[in-house]
Formats: sequence, structure tokens, C-alpha cells
Amino acid sequence: MDRIVDRCDPGGRAWVAEAVRLVDADANRSADTHLHVFPLPPEWGIDLYLKDESVHPTGSLKHRLARSLFLYGLANGWIREGTTIIEASSGSTAVSEAYFARLLGLPFVAVMPASTSPEKIQLIEFYGGHCHLVDDPSSIYAESRRLAAECDGHFMDQFTYAERATDWRGNNNIAESIFEQLRLERFPEPSWVVVGAGTGGTSATIGRYVRYRRFQTRLAVVDPEGSAFHGSYADGDPERTAAGSRIEGIGRPRVEPSFLPTVIDRMIRVPDAASIAAMRWTSEVSGRDVGGSTGTNMWGAAELIAGMRARGERGSVVTLICDGGERYSGTYGSDEWLAGQGLDIAPYRAALDAFIKTGDLPAVP
Repeated sequence: MDRIVDRCDPGGRAWVAEAVRLVDADANRSADTHLHVFPLPPEWGIDLYLKDESVHPTGSLKHRLARSLFLYGLANGWIREGTTIIEASSGSTAVSEAYFARLLGLPFVAVMPASTSPEKIQLIEFYGGHCHLVDDPSSIYAESRRLAAECDGHFMDQFTYAERATDWRGNNNIAESIFEQLRLERFPEPSWVVVGAGTGGTSATIGRYVRYRRFQTRLAVVDPEGSAFHGSYADGDPERTAAGSRIEGIGRPRVEPSFLPTVIDRMIRVPDAASIAAMRWTSEVSGRDVGGSTGTNMWGAAELIAGMRARGERGSVVTLICDGGERYSGTYGSDEWLAGQGLDIAPYRAALDAFIKTGDLPAVP
């Protein structure tokens, strides 16, 4: 065997350098996302802000994740010229990854449940991606690995790498952006930041950042019914499984490797009917068309604000607009779909209407 094994590939390195430049240039062309004020009665002494991630080029919070995952794969030598990119995704991550794959001239395949909304499938295909649909959502990981091995591609594996691909200390991550945008507000250090968990990457980034910067902000993670995260957080069982979530983009049938419970201060389980009621209510009150996971965030924010009001606390709360409601017109935006799912959102909508008038969020039986 030769004493020296040299695998230096100047041509391959040049391609990677150009690929990183293209991804960085895309970020440089994009402005930061807006931090909107949600209208609450001023006498409450509580401010609610919505970080609008729907204005990214691919329309969702997952644009940040996809950019980080591509840079991580390129820097690690996993993505090379001609590499087929495979991802297991319920939709928005695949849309964003399809965008970056097209930017780099790479084939992209999204492995996703057959129940994924047609609007998201159309967006993936618009960016040149191919959708590989499976009937059993729990099989998307194994199927992604099989396809990657079959075509000598790279399985991006957002559920494993989300928490490590993002630099949580700064470098324009979402946490740094939120705190910079709050700097001139009357409560610049929020009492709570409220997010959902899909991969767990966003909650891990924000939770680490607030500790690293020595903020006293608390992190609340909202979890839809059918997800394994909340139960695992409650009993400490990392092997817990569940049926899976109807709220696309958040909630998982298993506890994903990127989920970091030790940086979370509180978890709130949110019924699906509450998520959809809050989605529609938020769109009407704010004038911004939002998706289902944003509704989950907003229900959790309302619970926290009601608690602050009851204790006489002042301060600010921040949550995310994860994506736009136009992606869900045939599901969460459809009364016929709700009826078919057996979901009655009326009691939760009534609770939210009461909340905006009184500051109290009535319990729904």
C-alpha cells in the first residue's frame, strides 16, 4: 500500500467554491425578514411580535434551514458537482431545498407522505424537484436512504442535521435577527419566544443563543396533537413515538435527533382545531395570510400572554409566521376539509375572540 494517499481534486474544490459563492450571493440579495407588531390593546402593557419568515424567496422559515444544510453539505464534502440531493420532508423544507438545488444545477428528490398538500407539491416541481410520495409517513427516512444509495446521491437528513448546520452563536441566524430588530422596542428582551418543532433546529438555535448571550428570555415550544415531542419532553423518553401531526411542518411521529429538550423552558400541546382556528383568526386580525403552524404558534402565544396578564406582568412575546396560508387553501382553509377531518374550530375561535377583548383565554372543553 502506498505511504501517501492523495485525494485532492482541484476541479471538485473549484466547483464547491463556486457553489458556496452562489448560495452566499443568494443570501446577500435577500433582505432580512420583517418583525411585525400584532395589534393588542395598549393598556395591557404587553407587545406581541410576528417574525415574518414567509417573505423568504421560497416563502417559509425553511429557507434558512435549506441554506444552512446546503452550506453544511458543501463544506463537509458531501455535495459535489452532479450530486443528486434527497430529502425526507413534509413540504416546505423540500420546496426550499429544490430552490437551492436548482441554483446549483443539482437534481433534487423529495420523499414525502402522500398526504402532503398539492400546493406544496406544485411548488417543489416548479423549482425543478421530483416528488417521491409514500403511503406510510414513517417510511420516509428509510426510503430516502435507499434512494440516495441507489443513485450515489446525498440524503440531506434535515431531522438529524438541522441543529448542527446552523451557527447558533450568530452569523445572522434567526435568533440574532429577532434580538437586533427588538433593540429599539420598549421591551427589547422578550419574556418569551414561541416556536414549533419539526426538526427541532429552530428551537435549538434560539434556546442556545439566549443562553450564550445571557438573556433571561424563556423559550416555549408548541406541539400539535399527534406529535411525539411533547410526550417525550414530559416524561424524558427519547424513544417515544406517536401517530404524527396533521399540522404540516411541525410535530413528528418520533423524537428527531435535532430536537434538544434541554434548551426549552416550556412545552405546550395545542389541539389541531385550535391551530386552525388561530391560523384563520391571525389572518383576519393581522391582515397577513398565514399557515397552520403559525396558528399553532399563535395559540401558544395567546396562552402565555393570558398568563402574563393574570399575573400583572408587562413585557414582549415573539413568535413566527412560518409560511403563508395560500399553501393550505385546500386543507386548513377549507370548511369541507375540516368537516371531513371531524374538526370543530368554532369553540377555539370564540376563545380567541374573547382573548383579544379581555386578555383571558377561556378554556375549551
